[in-house]
Amino acid sequence: MKKIILIFAVILTFFGCEKNDDNNNETLPPATQTGAGTFACYVNGKAFIDKSGGYFNCFYQLVNGEYYFGISGLDDNHSIFRAVALATNASEITNDQQYELSCNEPNNHYGEVAFTRQLLDATTCNSSFGTMTITKLDFDNNIVSGTFEFDVIHPNSGEIIQIRDGRFDTLFTQ
Repeated sequence: MKKIILIFAVILTFFGCEKNDDNNNETLPPATQTGAGTFACYVNGKAFIDKSGGYFNCFYQLVNGEYYFGISGLDDNHSIFRAVALATNASEITNDQQYELSCNEPNNHYGEVAFTRQLLDATTCNSSFGTMTITKLDFDNNIVSGTFEFDVIHPNSGEIIQIRDGRFDTLFTQ
């Protein structure tokens, strides 16, 4: 009987312990359209969540007759990289529209990541996959919400890093 209890205790200990490396078991915030102040995605299956308290450096501005959009999220505790950014270069965004992410060139939309405190370490320009969908663009309340997913290539290892199930919902400046 003692052997059965010991085996049962070992099994419970083995299956009851979870390794919680780098937000691996963390759930992303819901995809909302209320200006909730969220930015999150999965990076190679690990949660990347900006927990800075809500409202990011997010803008959608008309400059010299062209529109520019930008948003970025930070997660200093993530093991792969610390920042994810989405932006446009001289290109409008609208509600319920999906955009292909490519290079930071006029009339394009793009994604970037930073592995360290330096910016622009990897971009969708070197990848063949990436989309951003604007699900809400509300000029009366300055709310922008959307979803995204893209790949980037690690500049040193050449590894393809997958950003999936991304979402943002925040206020923007004009």
